[in-house]
Amino acid sequence: MPINIKRYLGIDYGTKRIGLALGDSEMKIAMPFMVVADVDAVIKAIEDEDIDEIVIGLPITMKNEAGAMKKDVDQFIEKLKEKTSLPIIEIDERLTSKGADALVGNKKTKAERDAIAAMIILQSYLDKI
Repeated sequence: MPINIKRYLGIDYGTKRIGLALGDSEMKIAMPFMVVADVDAVIKAIEDEDIDEIVIGLPITMKNEAGAMKKDVDQFIEKLKEKTSLPIIEIDERLTSKGADALVGNKKTKAERDAIAAMIILQSYLDKI
């Protein structure tokens, strides 16, 4: 009997760049994928990579309040929902950018950091399933 393997797309949303990461339910390892500019490019990645579920980071402050970007992220999620019927899982993205910086140091570009932040977001979800 074939095992049903789910493919996941992790998203680190930013107004200038959107970091993407890929993972699946078999290996449960997230990998940085790419950086795109808008929701249409995210939809293309979803289609090209045969994604089953989307995991997006929510900006929550250390005081457990909505961060400055929360409204932008909510609007982005609404645009995603208009273009796809896939499940969208929202998770706390606290400290992912700092974690990405710690992983890559100063030698990586901001775009690479965004894809790595998406990887951290997705990995934190994969670790829980």
